[in-house]
Amino acid sequence: MTVDDLWFLADQARQRAEQAYHRLRRSHTDFLEPVHTRRVSRERFRTLATRVKSTGTPYGAHTVVRRGDDEVLLVRHEGVDMWVLPGGGVDEGEGFREAAQRELVEEAGITADYGGLAMATRVDIRCGGHQTWGIMPIYRARVDDESAPSADDPDGEISAARWFSVDNVPADTRDRADLRAWFDHVADD
Repeated sequence: MTVDDLWFLADQARQRAEQAYHRLRRSHTDFLEPVHTRRVSRERFRTLATRVKSTGTPYGAHTVVRRGDDEVLLVRHEGVDMWVLPGGGVDEGEGFREAAQRELVEEAGITADYGGLAMATRVDIRCGGHQTWGIMPIYRARVDDESAPSADDPDGEISAARWFSVDNVPADTRDRADLRAWFDHVADD
């Protein structure tokens, strides 16, 4: 790809992100909107911009699953060596919520009762003079029983799935501050 092609790809991705964001705004209310910036290599920029151009999201759709009032489900993602919310890529023809539900089953082996949107994280992606952005929808769900998660990810990226007390979320949890802010937000309801 030439420099102009990368700029064009970034512009197409930005347009698709805008469309995805506006669809979420029309369908959901009362969700948090964190913003994160990721500085990436040229190759990674191309990969993420291509994903955003296709689906509107660089990292797919995710779920914050609560059990009771004080537990959250996290999965251990070996590719980033961190605890993360279950989630992943959106398949062709699949909606964000459907992708989040499918990924929850694949990565943690459980189903949950879904509510609305917990967060719509804006991810600004930068590489040199190029920039674009995508949206990462995070849905809220609840499990009211003693469901025991199990990591049986077909992609082999997830090595563990566990419940954590909201007050004891591991320090190496991706976007830990966003998760804490969301729990503080719902505690005010």
